[in-house]
Order: sequence, then structure tokens, then C-alpha cells
Amino acid sequence: QVQLVESGGGLVQPGGSLRLSCAASGNIFARYTMKWYRQAPGNQRELVAVITSGGSTNYADSVKGRFTISRDNAKNTVYLQMNSLKPEDTGVYYCNTPPTPLTGFNDYWGQGTHVTVSS
Repeated sequence: QVQLVESGGGLVQPGGSLRLSCAASGNIFARYTMKWYRQAPGNQRELVAVITSGGSTNYADSVKGRFTISRDNAKNTVYLQMNSLKPEDTGVYYCNTPPTPLTGFNDYWGQGTHVTVSS
């Protein structure tokens, strides 16, 4: 079983920055693909960023050029650096390990961290 714990959310003004962290349990973290999702009030959860075990990344069009996903395998942690934040970035951000043979085809989620972008 994989436990994911997000941190780093908060209130920030438009144009500001935040760095989210997601700490994972287990000893094969380096082999996982990791994802960040977000869910705004009244909206469906949407994929924000992905990083593979090899370090390849992909982003939603809405955050390209502003957000950066990275990982530190020595710390079992994935990060989401968010710059030039906009009010529409407000929501709950979730860390995810998608179902693969490495996870026993289980889909693991953290509890979420709240991000509010407002003046």
C-alpha cells in the first residue's frame, strides 16, 4: 500500500508562487509515475501534471509555462512548483500514483491540499 501526503497549499495573491510537496511511503517510489490533479469548487477533478519514473513530464495546457513538476527519489517526494498563479488555479490539489502492476493496480491518492489564489 502507498500512502501519499500533500503539503504546501495556502492563500496566495495573483501572480504569486507556491510549491506543493507530496511525500510517498514505500521503497519503490522511484519506479512510480506520479501525477498532480486539482479540483475547483463545482468542477470535476482535472489532471495538472505528470512525471514518469524516467523524469519525462507533461502538463495541462492551462498550466504550461507556469507550473513545474519534479521529483526527488531520495526523499520519496514529488513537487509541483506553481508560478504566476491565477484565481482560476484555486482548488484542492491531489497527488496520485496511478494503477500499474507496481501498485498492484491500485489507484492511490493523497488527502489533498488547498490552494486559494485571491487578492
